[in-house]
Amino acid sequence: MLRFIKFCSLGLLFLVALVLVNALTHNPENEESYNKTTFEINEDRAITNLSNSIKFKTISNQNRTEESLQEFERFIDWLKESYKLVHQNTSLQIFNDTLLFKWKGSNPHLKPILVTGHYDVVPVIPGTEDNWMEPPYSGAIDSEYVWGRGALDDKSGVIGILEAVSFLMESGFEPARTIYLSFGHDEEIGGVNGAAEVARYLSESNVQLEWSLDEGSFLLGGFIPGVDKLVAAINVAEKGSVTLQVVGKAKGGHSSMPTRSSAVGHLSKALVKLDENRMPGGLDGLSLAMFDEMSKHMPFVYKIAFANRWLFGGIIDSYLSQVPATNAMLRTTTAPTMLSASVKTNVLPIEATALVNFRIHPQNSVEDVFDHVRGLVENENVEVRALSYSGRPASQVSSWESRGYKVIESSVKEIFGDVIVAPGLMIAGSDTRHYGKVADNSYRFNPFPLSNEEFAGFHGTNERIKKKDFLDGIRAYIRIIEKGSSS
Repeated sequence: MLRFIKFCSLGLLFLVALVLVNALTHNPENEESYNKTTFEINEDRAITNLSNSIKFKTISNQNRTEESLQEFERFIDWLKESYKLVHQNTSLQIFNDTLLFKWKGSNPHLKPILVTGHYDVVPVIPGTEDNWMEPPYSGAIDSEYVWGRGALDDKSGVIGILEAVSFLMESGFEPARTIYLSFGHDEEIGGVNGAAEVARYLSESNVQLEWSLDEGSFLLGGFIPGVDKLVAAINVAEKGSVTLQVVGKAKGGHSSMPTRSSAVGHLSKALVKLDENRMPGGLDGLSLAMFDEMSKHMPFVYKIAFANRWLFGGIIDSYLSQVPATNAMLRTTTAPTMLSASVKTNVLPIEATALVNFRIHPQNSVEDVFDHVRGLVENENVEVRALSYSGRPASQVSSWESRGYKVIESSVKEIFGDVIVAPGLMIAGSDTRHYGKVADNSYRFNPFPLSNEEFAGFHGTNERIKKKDFLDGIRAYIRIIEKGSSS
C-alpha cells in the first residue's frame, strides 16, 4: 500500500512538473526586431478629409431613393477634387459607383495587389439621433476624436488608403507591382453590384492578385485578459452565412378551442432544441492558431491551461463558448432572428415560422448546417425549409506564412511597436467574399487602434475614431503599400 502511495505521489509530481514546464516554455518565439518607422504626413488634410467624407450620407438601404443616389455621386465628385494627384497617376473605372483605381507598376511580371475599403454606411436607427454626442453626419472634430457614421466603418479606411497613396505619390515613390485600389459603394448590402463586378472584371481581364487587403479587425486594446498590449488579428478567413426557415405545423382553428398540439408549440420545442444543441466546435485549425499565439502573452495562470490543452482542453472550450465573441470563433453559430405565426389574436395558426441565421465556420459547409438542423428538429410536425437563396459558404483560409501576411505583420510592428499579431477569423462579412475569388491570399484588417468602448460605436451610436489613431493608421497603410508593392 505504501509503495502504491509513493508511486501515485511520484506520478502526481511528474504531472505537475510537466504542466509547469509546458507553461514556462509557452512564450512568444524570438521575433525579428523592427525599428519603429514614422512618416511626416499632412495631418490637417487627413483629418479634414475624413471629417468631410462623413458629411456625405452615403447610406446603403435596400431601396435607394433618388436623394441617396445623388449623395453617392456627390461623394465621387468630391474625391476627384480632394485627391487630384491620385486621379492623375492612376486609371479609374467605375462599376455602379464602386471605384477601381489602377496604379501601374514598373514590373508587369509581378502579380498585382489590391487594397480596398467601402464608403457606404449603415443607417442610423430612426429616433436615436439625439442619443449621439455629436450629430451622426456632422463629421465633428474635437480635441481627441472625429465623430460620425463611417468614422470606423469604413470611411476611415477609404480616406486612410487615399492619404497613404497620396503621400507615396508626393514622395516620388514608384511601385514595382501594380496596385489596385477599390472603394465599394454597396458593401453593407452584400457588394453584389460593386465588389462582385470588380472581381468579375479582374477575372475576365486575367488578373490574378498576389494578395488583397480589406477591412476587418482592428488593433484592439483590452482583448486578452491581463495583457495591456494591442492585438492585431489579421483575419485570414471570414464566415459564411445561411438562413433557414423552421416551420411548426398544425391543423389550426379557433383560439377558444385550442388543441393540445399547436404550430407555435411545435416551433418552440424545435427552437429550444437548436439552442441546446449547438453545432460542434472548439479550438482547432485557424482558431487554435489564433488563441495559441495570443495565450503566449497571457498571465501565467492562463498559460498553464493553454500550454496543456491535452489536460485542460475541455475547460478552455467550455469557457470560450460562454463568451459570445470567442464562441463565434469556435463554431458555426445559431441565431433565431424572426418569428411569425397567426394573422389574428383569436386564430390558431396552421404554420408558425422562425428564421434562423447561421454564420458558418470554415470547418463547416452549408450542407453541414442543413444536415444538423434537419437531423435535430425535423419530424411530422416540424419542417425545415431553405429560403430562395442557397446561402454563402465560408471563405477559403488564406496563408499566414505568405509574403502578403508578413508584409502586413511587419508593417504594423514598425509603426506601432510591441503589438501582438495573430491570424484571425472575421465573424461578419466583407467585400472580400468577392475579391477573394481573384486573389491567391486575402486579408481583412484595419490598422487603427481601438478600445472596447470605441468598438461599441461600430454600427452603433456615437461612432468615432481618435485622431491620433487614424493618423497612425495612415502611416501603417503607407508602409503596407510601400513594402507590399515591392518585388
